[in-house]
Amino acid sequence: MSRIGKLPVKIPAGVTVSINDRKVEVKGPKGALSMTHNDRVVVVKDADAILVKRHNDDKFSKASHGLYQRLIQNMVIGVTAGYKKELEVVGVGYRFQIEGKDLVIAAGLSHQPRYPIPAGIKMTCEKPTTVTIEGADKQLVGQVAAEIRKIRPPEPYLGKGIRYAGEHIRRKVGKAGAK
Repeated sequence: MSRIGKLPVKIPAGVTVSINDRKVEVKGPKGALSMTHNDRVVVVKDADAILVKRHNDDKFSKASHGLYQRLIQNMVIGVTAGYKKELEVVGVGYRFQIEGKDLVIAAGLSHQPRYPIPAGIKMTCEKPTTVTIEGADKQLVGQVAAEIRKIRPPEPYLGKGIRYAGEHIRRKVGKAGAK
């Protein structure tokens, strides 16, 4: 039995979980999330917990067992506490700015890319060099952060670009000189 899959997902107060056929819906103070699982696992709701069980011991069922337990747990955490990622931009003249429903990025390119803020995501700029991405869906928060970082990834010589807060960029040594 999967060590992760056999753990029950506790349902905190203020969170409602409904299971219809193969669809799991979780609603809480930060929003509502839903997911459809495959037919290799069965999701059962107890009084104060959700259990994920598998039908047999084939390889795909074992993999699905732990996967869906974690996905449901991430949904419960997302609707109660939410997820947050911070990005910072390093470089002279580089900055973030929110205009309407778009994030405008000045990152030394010939144009200023505009990233449309998707539904379910809240972005804030405390300083012009940082942006905070918040939301209930862990996958969506991570995907949005990765797409913004991809606009101008940090380069290894000067360290300029968009990076995650606290990310360490391994720097390379430049030219040594031809003397």
